[in-house]
Amino acid sequence: MPRKAEPPRAWQRMLSGRRLDLLNPSPLDIEIEDIAHGLARVARWNGQTKGDHAFSVAQHCVLVHDIAIHLDPALGRPERLAALLHDAPEYVVGDMISPFKAALGLDYKDFEKRLLAAIHLRFGLHAASPPRLETFIKRCDRIAAYLEATQLAGFSLPEAAKFFGRPAGLDGQGSARFVRLDPLAPNAASELYLSAFARLAT
Repeated sequence: MPRKAEPPRAWQRMLSGRRLDLLNPSPLDIEIEDIAHGLARVARWNGQTKGDHAFSVAQHCVLVHDIAIHLDPALGRPERLAALLHDAPEYVVGDMISPFKAALGLDYKDFEKRLLAAIHLRFGLHAASPPRLETFIKRCDRIAAYLEATQLAGFSLPEAAKFFGRPAGLDGQGSARFVRLDPLAPNAASELYLSAFARLAT
């Protein structure tokens, strides 16, 4: 009888030496250094941004974390950590633009949710954030997207406002903007992400 074909490999080896099962991720195989390294090398906007370096998902996550604290200075440590980790699955799956995610359907979103649940558990959070926190983080995410779109990705102010909403008191380009975005080299972006995590871990 012919030998049965082996199932395709469904794990990825990380630089830490961990093997992460992509279909059934275990919290025990997740390390923050792997997340930071991977996110620092994934480009937002498919790399279509200004600057000598891509604006990485690692920087985006720190930006969303900082916006969350700006909007709610009393935000607790778990909520701040959830904001920092909100796109952490992209260290494995990359950053697909929202229209392409929608075209792929729910299976892709379910995969992301399973991986994010494992990441949350690894760092002491509930597998899923409460709906109110999810809504708040999405609000911060849209503010970050507006800033990135207008400063780095070539969107006009009306165009960015149409797709992401216009945050009160922010114009994305003039003096009233929340923060000036400066894309970092991958190692610097990784260090930025790890520093934000370290402040939350102490």
